[in-house]
Amino acid sequence: MIRTGEQYRESVRDGRRIWINGEEVADVTVHPAFKPLVDIRARIYDMAHDPATAAVMTYADPDTGELNAVQQKPPTSRADWEAKRAATDAVLTDVGGVVTRVGDETIGEVWSLIDGQDVLDAINPAFSENVKRHIERACFEDPFHVSANTDPKGDRSKRPQDQDPDMLLHVVRETDRGIVVRGAKYETAAAYSNQAFTKPTIANWGDSELSDYALGFMLDMGAPGLRYICRTGFAGRAPAEDYPLANRFDEVDTLVVFDDVEIPWENVLFYRNTEAATFIRATLHRYSAYAFTQRNLRLADLMIGAALWNVKQTGLERQQAVQEKLAALACYREGINAHLTAAIAHAEPSPGGLLMPNQSLLYSGRVLACSQLHEMMHIARELCGGQICITPDKASFEHPETAPWLEKFYSINEHWVAEDRRKLLAYARDLLNSDYAGHRLTFQLFAQSPPFAHLSAVYRSFDWDGPLDLVKDAAGLSDRVLGSLGRTK
Repeated sequence: MIRTGEQYRESVRDGRRIWINGEEVADVTVHPAFKPLVDIRARIYDMAHDPATAAVMTYADPDTGELNAVQQKPPTSRADWEAKRAATDAVLTDVGGVVTRVGDETIGEVWSLIDGQDVLDAINPAFSENVKRHIERACFEDPFHVSANTDPKGDRSKRPQDQDPDMLLHVVRETDRGIVVRGAKYETAAAYSNQAFTKPTIANWGDSELSDYALGFMLDMGAPGLRYICRTGFAGRAPAEDYPLANRFDEVDTLVVFDDVEIPWENVLFYRNTEAATFIRATLHRYSAYAFTQRNLRLADLMIGAALWNVKQTGLERQQAVQEKLAALACYREGINAHLTAAIAHAEPSPGGLLMPNQSLLYSGRVLACSQLHEMMHIARELCGGQICITPDKASFEHPETAPWLEKFYSINEHWVAEDRRKLLAYARDLLNSDYAGHRLTFQLFAQSPPFAHLSAVYRSFDWDGPLDLVKDAAGLSDRVLGSLGRTK
């Protein structure tokens, strides 16, 4: 059943070992680097109980009548996808910003396992049963679920077997209870989540059919032997009045060290099978790319809003050059929106009986959203102007000796006084120029695999036969040319 925010907070007070800035964290729910996002995740749970938002966040199970989270439900209809999109929008509106690793954009990776039942059955039917059990748990127990993908990797010109073997997570031994794994994974939000779908990174398996690196499992984030070493956070570095986004929406990334962690057999989803590992990597984002790309849509809206307010408060919105830049931002925004909308309008049945977004449209939309983000941020910077990088902080606006000068030079008219301009410039700076803004740009580029993998997904999903047939017929080519493709009409 759906948990409350307080139940979630209690679930991550499990004695896990966490370090940040050289300090071991006693309680992740109150530490200043983690508390803002813990509170947001708790709010998402509480939204399911809040009368104002419960309807958009929950659905009633047809068999039991019990309320469950919309975002955790495996999608079988367009209505399911429309409900998921509405729930994500409701969350981003409620919290007032963009958060990515809060569960709804990672649970889709588990749904992709449903589509791999035949592959898993061929390896070991018990693994297939494990998948079914974990799907049910995700639906009805509502854990905070994240995804563990990227390893330290080491020297990528070498096979993992030819260097320190721990550079990629691998099995070191089996026990009666399960497998024991060693290595490390990078994962955002790991330190304050409940479980992770842990799977191989993109790898060249070579001739190793039964690789100890080809494994996937559900990880209990409170398991003995885990160590969480976090990057420096942005929250608390500077006053929230000057960095309103960094202090509220920094999702802390973590190196999760597996120091001989035992994974129970019932949590193992595949093991020592490169075919399964390759399949999972190829299908990993067929669902989760939707919610991930939806975040870029909201980020585009924030950039448009920040840029438009800035040109309006200085009276520049009527200039043609300014309108052209605003139109470029709008085209970017609507391009993402069109891909998301069309991907559901043309949704496809999946091999496992679910309904997945149209794969070509979804993956093309992800490439559009990620590959053009840096250009759109630069256009927004131009529209906001140079003052987002030179404006003094709030303390200077309040100091008795400097406040009168800043009041004079930052007030425009009776509508735009110094304090409102300071707030707008501080917001735009944190959205576009700060350490937090740079981190988010890089994160969006790599969070669902690097750009080459994004393009590979488009290549695998696009219908190449349509253009080939179109030109064959238009050019009057004979059917003999079909033989060169290894296909028939």
